[in-house]
Amino acid sequence: MKKIYVIILICSLISCSSSKLPTEKYSQYTTNHSYNFEDNQLKVTLQNPLPCPIRIWITSDQDYLQNKFNKLNPIELNSKLDTVLVFQNIENQNQIINFPSRLGSVSKIIEPIQVEFPFVKNKEYKIIQGNNTNYTHNSKYSKFAIDFNLKTNDTICSATDGFVVGVIDAYEFGGKGSQWRPFSNFITVYNSTSGIFFQYAHLVKNGSLVKLGDKIEAGQAIALSGNTGQSDGEHLHFNCLKPVNTNAGLESIPIEFVDGQSGIDLRKGDRVIQE
Repeated sequence: MKKIYVIILICSLISCSSSKLPTEKYSQYTTNHSYNFEDNQLKVTLQNPLPCPIRIWITSDQDYLQNKFNKLNPIELNSKLDTVLVFQNIENQNQIINFPSRLGSVSKIIEPIQVEFPFVKNKEYKIIQGNNTNYTHNSKYSKFAIDFNLKTNDTICSATDGFVVGVIDAYEFGGKGSQWRPFSNFITVYNSTSGIFFQYAHLVKNGSLVKLGDKIEAGQAIALSGNTGQSDGEHLHFNCLKPVNTNAGLESIPIEFVDGQSGIDLRKGDRVIQE
């Protein structure tokens, strides 16, 4: 009987450990920026190291300075470009300035494209959650996402040609509650022809097979599936997104596959195969 209690205690400790929220939050990319005050001038340097457009907001807790910034925000920078901004008549030089950013350009016309299924050819997977469903596909960010029942360490393939513009693969665990939402491993790929971003989420820890800035091709292995972030079981969350000027910065759009299959028509329990 004592042995049973010990086993139960050990299992409980393991469970508690594996369900603990991460203490560190990672970013999928970083931007470069600097600023300095001199002779009542503020000089701001913004750099975009990514192979895609980005939008940068300059923010301050000083109203008079924020009003100056708001005349320009958001500032769009094309792929791997930089800019220098000079603001005149700046009164207070003891300022903390921040530079939140979002992927993509809202001025680029989105060109719909057909994409491949995001897994290995001749493999069949089941849909476990489709479009506009109540669990996690019910927001503007995730409305048209599709969940495939890939198992942990199954190979994820890029659905399009593009560039890797976001990578997080340092998280280890996941959970069903919404508090786990910020802690998913994922890859973001930008297709420059269409202006569309593609995200592959819930990767296993250290599951990225590519790095930030890589140029990739449709069908290329890019990651290993897992169960990190807000998730109640191992799977691949696949989402197609366009840039919008909202807090999230991107908005889910319908997915069209190369075999003529529309993502909108896929339902829980349907099976699909990449031929």
